[in-house]
Amino acid sequence: MTDKSLVQAVTPFVLCSDLNAQVAFYQRCLGFEMTFQADNYAFLRHGGAGLRLLECPENEDGTPLGHNQSFYIDVTDVDGLYAQLKPALDGLPEGRVRAPFDQDYGQREFHVLDEDGALVFFGMAL
Repeated sequence: MTDKSLVQAVTPFVLCSDLNAQVAFYQRCLGFEMTFQADNYAFLRHGGAGLRLLECPENEDGTPLGHNQSFYIDVTDVDGLYAQLKPALDGLPEGRVRAPFDQDYGQREFHVLDEDGALVFFGMAL
């Protein structure tokens, strides 16, 4: 059995078709800071959350790379974060952002689709 105290965090790999466009999106719209970039890889942080972007060839069938990707970022104040990000989020095409709302399972969330269709959840316990 692994000692749980040795585990620090989950930092998902998010596939993208254009690394520079995806880095710009996460910085401009979601408030992440890039800490490292080389070739087809970038590592970004927002508070305690980390994210690894990996540029890959587009899917042969034409589906967006993020089509089946999603991840959840736990926050302390979902409405406060949404208010901070809202000016940039308002510039995204219709259907890419879902404003904060309460879930039946006791979370308050907002959702954003990234440049390649990955669904990013931001949420907190009610």
